[in-house]
Amino acid sequence: MRKMYKMIGTAVITSAMLAASLSAVNVAADSSEKTKIRFATWDVADDIDAQQGLVDEFNAAHDDIEVTLEAYGRDFDTKISAGMGSGDAPDVMYMWNYPAYHLGLEPLDSYIEAEGADYKSDFYDALWNYNEIGDSIYGIPVGFTTHALYYNRDIFAEAGVDEPTADWTWNDLKEAAKTIYEKTGTKGFAFQMKPDPYDFEMYFWSNGTAYCDAEGKLADQINSEEAVNAVTMFQEMAQDGYAAATEGSGSDEFRSGNAAMFVYGSWAISSLDADGVNYGITKIPSFEGQDHSISILSSSGLSISKDSKNKEAAWEFVKFWTGADCNKARIGKELPVLNSVVASEGIMEQEHYAPFYEMLDQSAGYTPASFIMSDWSEVSEELELTFESVFNPSVYMNVEDALTEAADAQW
Repeated sequence: MRKMYKMIGTAVITSAMLAASLSAVNVAADSSEKTKIRFATWDVADDIDAQQGLVDEFNAAHDDIEVTLEAYGRDFDTKISAGMGSGDAPDVMYMWNYPAYHLGLEPLDSYIEAEGADYKSDFYDALWNYNEIGDSIYGIPVGFTTHALYYNRDIFAEAGVDEPTADWTWNDLKEAAKTIYEKTGTKGFAFQMKPDPYDFEMYFWSNGTAYCDAEGKLADQINSEEAVNAVTMFQEMAQDGYAAATEGSGSDEFRSGNAAMFVYGSWAISSLDADGVNYGITKIPSFEGQDHSISILSSSGLSISKDSKNKEAAWEFVKFWTGADCNKARIGKELPVLNSVVASEGIMEQEHYAPFYEMLDQSAGYTPASFIMSDWSEVSEELELTFESVFNPSVYMNVEDALTEAADAQW
């Protein structure tokens, strides 16, 4: 009897082991049928949780594709560069620095064309210029911000000055800033003493010039009369005392009530709302004689590695991540890039969002120097020093001399 029990027990164990083995084989088979996609993001903290939720949603809807989210955070550029160098880059990745990475990315023109004309036209047209190099598109727009003018309503009311409007010129801003400073002692405007050259080019565009020509030459562009006038305006506002050239973006001075106006992207909205600042936003003022102002775009896209072994599956995920549902899910963290979503969600009726889209509409067709100049990183570093020499109150270098020096160097 004891031997029988032992035999029965052995049989049960063997059957269980066999069933487990078969189950493992089936799981392995199911797993092997799924195409594995690696997706790299630069976001951190709560944003990662939200992104993981969307990835889970995609995976649940696809029996044949499984996406794994890889959060690189501050190490994003290092890991992307290393992955591209070793041929092991993620299949799909966030992207903004196309000049640096486009050789490691899959051109997406044929994928876009296959989706039909309505697919591409749903994205704001100005965004494509920031997601392409030459004649090829390397990323599908995900989010963006233009820049706009923030103003403190309480400070304007205290000074008895009318609030800015969309048709303001820089002369209007200067007059308002002077009056505010004279009546309240608060700086009327704040701007960066050492601005990011990528951002600052928008003021050159707005006054009818640029850093360089189509071949990347600085001479007669960065030191043109229009360029000198644009930069001189900022210098004179600081020299006259009613504007502050700050170490940061101007947002700290604005938030603390020490500046009545500053120009910035939509990133400031959530923090200003959290602080309870009574503020408004409108378009950037235009220069005299110009039809309207132009804004630089800070744009992010989604790209596919040229080394990906699963590009069709990667494209399916790209379409999902840049589609309407995900665009809606990320409102509050980034501005939607689809015309259809902006319309359906009433974005243009929201006073703090609408000016960024108005700036977007009037900023199409401009290509940043960083997309033209092969040595932009070196040029950018030198331009930072140039602008600092012009705006730093301990120097206040002559603008024309500083810009001509930059042009003559032709790094």
